[in-house]
Amino acid sequence: MALVAGSDYPEHLYYDLDNQIWYEPLPDGTVRAGFTPIAIELAGEVLVFTPKRVGKDFEAQRSFAIIECGKWVGAARAAFPGVVVAANPELERRPKLLNEEAFGGGWMLIVRPSDNGWSDRLITGAAIGPAFAGWLASEIYKDRAN
Repeated sequence: MALVAGSDYPEHLYYDLDNQIWYEPLPDGTVRAGFTPIAIELAGEVLVFTPKRVGKDFEAQRSFAIIECGKWVGAARAAFPGVVVAANPELERRPKLLNEEAFGGGWMLIVRPSDNGWSDRLITGAAIGPAFAGWLASEIYKDRAN
């Protein structure tokens, strides 16, 4: 585990710093995706989770879900292109689950990447702590509108 802003971040996951999304490769070649605890802390209480429909394609850096929160409404942007395989039905019923279990029951989607290089530009393993520290120090998140 890597300690990031007071939270444990699993080192087996892949992280997209710019969009604050984590990805977990699954045995069947699909990938589970969710928001990081930092993203949720910045956004506030999650009020509504609206995923892209199952079977729909998405592009890199484009929305694959919409999140409505107390402090922010915006798109969860994918790090790579793919197709939505499943959405978390429990999260649709109880959006606050994202606030409570960002790395557990609060996962957002299961997707199938369009290519095998989906993780090439993501952060994983021992690089997580230093990468997040640099991202937080840069305060780039303060400039990002949706």
